[in-house]
Amino acid sequence: MIESCETEALQEADLVDDKRHKGNELGALAGVPVTVKINVDQRGYATTNGLQLQKDLVAKIDNPVVNNLRKAGAIIIGRTNTPAFSLRWFTRNTIHGHTKNPLNPLVTPGGSSGGAAAAVAAGIGAIGHGTDIAGSIRYPAYACGIHGLRPSLGRVAAHNFSGPDRFIGAQLMAVSGPLARTIEDLELGIEVMANHDHRDPWSVDMPLKGKPYLKRVAFCDSPEGIKVDPRIQKALRSAIKNWSRLVGK
Repeated sequence: MIESCETEALQEADLVDDKRHKGNELGALAGVPVTVKINVDQRGYATTNGLQLQKDLVAKIDNPVVNNLRKAGAIIIGRTNTPAFSLRWFTRNTIHGHTKNPLNPLVTPGGSSGGAAAAVAAGIGAIGHGTDIAGSIRYPAYACGIHGLRPSLGRVAAHNFSGPDRFIGAQLMAVSGPLARTIEDLELGIEVMANHDHRDPWSVDMPLKGKPYLKRVAFCDSPEGIKVDPRIQKALRSAIKNWSRLVGK
């Protein structure tokens, strides 16, 4: 975490406690500590995106994804690091420094949501906000031994009001999503983030879950043209057998 939101977080926590004591309805993430990546607008904080050039770009309005977290009662405890432009496989920049992997400081935490993944893996917040174009949620989650979800375009509304919109390619590829230590927390995170907001022109107003249907899984332990270590094949086959027993197939 490269910036603490302690004062604001304590105030928001007091509001949640007050609502609870009064018996008021609480959001799905009431009192849950979360973190927000520094490439999205959070009111009162600079949207640096890892750039010295944007160190004074202080947001006046919350990005819709941040707004959805707040509406659910989440307590934003801090901002997490990203490489410059959020376009690297590591998490290091000249303004906020180098984020290390809490599991092993000699190994990368991944990028570009390496700050979010490292924080969650270290127990700093239950859910981390991340963004993903080409693996920026998924790779850090893998590197830090947690879970990450890259939703489809339009599922999670997101827009920065602090500056000009991104070029069209980034708009069509970049999405916000959650990182968490458990699948249950990950599911809760996406349920909260995936609320429609008309301020994002790509936001789609539709249910998060559809009707249940029969699911099938394809498995291949020897992709064409790729030699697979027999130990890996054995481990994969064992995992498939265990999974089949669990689902009763």
